[in-house]
Amino acid sequence: MSDADADPEVAVDFGEDGLVPAIAQDADSGEVLMLAYVSPEALDRTRETGEAHYYSRSREELWHKGGTSGHTQDVAEVRVDCDADTLLYLVDQSGGACHTGHRSCFYRTVDGEHIGDRVFDPDEVY
Repeated sequence: MSDADADPEVAVDFGEDGLVPAIAQDADSGEVLMLAYVSPEALDRTRETGEAHYYSRSREELWHKGGTSGHTQDVAEVRVDCDADTLLYLVDQSGGACHTGHRSCFYRTVDGEHIGDRVFDPDEVY
């Protein structure tokens, strides 16, 4: 698509609570790594730095992914869905995305079957 074919910048609908869900997906493999929430400030910081930033609802603060663990997400692209109320971060994940030590937060089925091994020990990191 040429620049002439590009849409104008999309206004993200952050809704009443000022947050939108964001899915982090491995830019190369397509693996879904995690889901978190993004505030306008988090999106601005992501776009400024090229590293994923989210908003922690439990801590009520901006969160730089990997700020504690070192397992950052370099953001290759940010996409917005058709309603402009959900984001997709295409990322290059360093280490594990999940605070439990797994590469993906989606490491088990609803039946309790584990489908992924830990890539780091959370007791050593946090």
